[in-house]
Amino acid sequence: MRAVEDALGITIPDNARIIRNLISGIQYVQDHVIHFYHLHALDWVDIVSALKADPAKTSALAQSISDWSKSSTDYFKGIQDKLKTFVENGQLGPFSNAYWGHPAYKLPAEANLMAVAHYLEALDWQRDVIRIQALLGAKNPHAQTYIVGGMSIPVDPNSQNALNAGSIAFMHGLAKKAHEFVEKVYIPDVLAVAPFYLDWAGHGAGVGNFLSYGEFPNDNASNTENLWLPRGIILNKDLSKIHPVDHTKVTEYVTHSWYEYSGGDNAAKHPWVGETNYKYTGPKPPYEYLNTDEKYSWLKAPRYDDKAMEVGPLSRMLVAYGSGHKRVQEVVNLVLKTLGVGPAALFSTLGRIAARAVETLVTAEQIPVWIDQLAANIKKGDLKIHAGEKWDPSEWPKEAKGYGMHEAPRGSLGHWVNIRNGKIANYQCVVPGTWNGSPRDANNQRGPYEEALIGTPVANIEQPVEILRTIHSFDPCMACAVHVVDPDGNEVVKIKVK
Repeated sequence: MRAVEDALGITIPDNARIIRNLISGIQYVQDHVIHFYHLHALDWVDIVSALKADPAKTSALAQSISDWSKSSTDYFKGIQDKLKTFVENGQLGPFSNAYWGHPAYKLPAEANLMAVAHYLEALDWQRDVIRIQALLGAKNPHAQTYIVGGMSIPVDPNSQNALNAGSIAFMHGLAKKAHEFVEKVYIPDVLAVAPFYLDWAGHGAGVGNFLSYGEFPNDNASNTENLWLPRGIILNKDLSKIHPVDHTKVTEYVTHSWYEYSGGDNAAKHPWVGETNYKYTGPKPPYEYLNTDEKYSWLKAPRYDDKAMEVGPLSRMLVAYGSGHKRVQEVVNLVLKTLGVGPAALFSTLGRIAARAVETLVTAEQIPVWIDQLAANIKKGDLKIHAGEKWDPSEWPKEAKGYGMHEAPRGSLGHWVNIRNGKIANYQCVVPGTWNGSPRDANNQRGPYEEALIGTPVANIEQPVEILRTIHSFDPCMACAVHVVDPDGNEVVKIKVK
């Protein structure tokens, strides 16, 4: 939306901006909690070890770090019995693929049992709190109510089929539930687990350069600099200087990607002139083997000013911290003090986990603020949800181009569009997974994943849980990062404008 709105010079209304902030905000909170418990926990938590735990000691541990209501001995005994039934029946389900008993696991049995309980609780919790997005966006994770110029969901205090006082109250209840779990379960769990793995503050540093487009606008322009989470770049881990972001410095290489550029594969192209041309003449499929001296990845290699950049929650929190975001600074300093480590620990696998937790807490705190802003607009009679201008393609300029910068939960997401005669002539996306998972470029620079793995100790090459820890700390998502092509490079989808 922002790319097209930028191309056409459209400014969205307040209500549309606030609703977009709420949709993105609750997705951050839900997505980060899911990542910690359901996508990353098994890299650190030995689930089967929980069978040896003393439920009374687990209860004491849980109550020592939080006043969360579900912390009794009987509660944890029930969780342990349920887990025992799964194990005895050979039905571990989502717990079946980890490396149980691996020497890299360090948590005591009681901490493992507590983690299992919270894993299961988070399954129910995330299903409930995302109803804010369902109410506003109709679908998760790809909201259906976004349209160029604003949103399609109506705002009307007198209609049961629109956003009204009842909707506001409903969202407030869910926001409270979201914040309570983050504050009383997620944050305490991170702070309880991290001390057993402080050595991971020395692994997974990556490229040392961090990019954040910034997110959650405070005003309505398409690429405003007035953002709740600020925009900026950090170079060489230097938090003392936050550099501005210039989208024209974003380029992509295909030197080591299974694509080609007209004019040669060692060139870097800005997305406005970007190409997605698949041509591979070797044995098919190419991913049956890897030759890293040649082309070895479905991902392109994005670079900013010819530098590899890490994106994601760590980048956002570092940029916010260095930019003077008061609440981020407070929570980051508290986490560092609690763990007894300095700021250098942030540049690591453990740092990514901590930064994601910090971001979840500060975002969960902010969601009620945006709900109140929406309520205040409704109360004063401001019901506008769409700009209502430049909507008719026949009124568009013959040629227009724009860009949109957004921070998805996994990191910086940029869209660039060229419009000719009311139709899209070229559209390119540079997504978080491509930034972090990129192969080497023409200058032989590694991407963040590859660089972060250098020097990682691996106890058992057949069970490389240490590799998973660092890669999972980025929260990888390849589905968005890989372009859609068929094996012969033929057109797969064509969208026609009538």
